[in-house]
Amino acid sequence: MTGALLNARIREAGEQRGFAVTRLLTHWPEIVGEDIASQCRPVNVNYARGGFGATLSLLTTGARAPMLEMQKDRIREKVNACYGYNAIARVRITQTAATGFAEGQADFSHRPAKSAPAAPDPGVQKAAEQATAPVHDDTLRAALQALGENVLTPRRKDRS
Repeated sequence: MTGALLNARIREAGEQRGFAVTRLLTHWPEIVGEDIASQCRPVNVNYARGGFGATLSLLTTGARAPMLEMQKDRIREKVNACYGYNAIARVRITQTAATGFAEGQADFSHRPAKSAPAAPDPGVQKAAEQATAPVHDDTLRAALQALGENVLTPRRKDRS
């Protein structure tokens, strides 16, 4: 029941990006295989003037692009099998950062979020206050105090 309600919306959204067959979006891992699907996502299909010879654009991270580049023919064959005819003539690989654009945020692995910064050391705060005490402008003094705290706070060696 829910699938029937969403089917029209999925088809409409897919057609706006050139996907005449929405199955390409909804069943991407089944069409190209888990190994390729884990490395990229289909972004859009641009059709040539005659309606044949479309270009499928795939989004991936920069490091995976060379591997996908070597598999373009295999991807094209699998996608054309989904369409039932040779609709896709070219496959274009687009690179992005793992947490870049909206499409790039779709299931690409990335580093875990950093933990919250530790509470500032009271000794460092006092030293920064003393160093900026002669400054008369409150805004400038606050900015210099924050800078002083950053400079005086020891940094961890292992930045990940």
